[in-house]
Amino acid sequence: MKIKEIRKMKPKDLDKKLSELHLELSKELGNVKMGRAVKNPGKIKQMRKSIAQILTVKTELKKGELEKGKNEMKKEKILKKEKRLK
Repeated sequence: MKIKEIRKMKPKDLDKKLSELHLELSKELGNVKMGRAVKNPGKIKQMRKSIAQILTVKTELKKGELEKGKNEMKKEKILKKEKRLK
């Protein structure tokens, strides 16, 4: 998946895709551990990369929400100070 596609997804979709990728990755790694032939070895690397990208976007979203909350609190403090000065 491309990062642009991931950023367009909703948080619920991100969680769903993340769980799907984890399940698929565990199956592929299980096959490798059992010595079975892997059809596409690059697929494992791509799944790991997609998982990391999804986790990064989720963290960015959380930080963005925190920043919004902090900005709102700063605005409230400024308004309170302005009321006191009047």
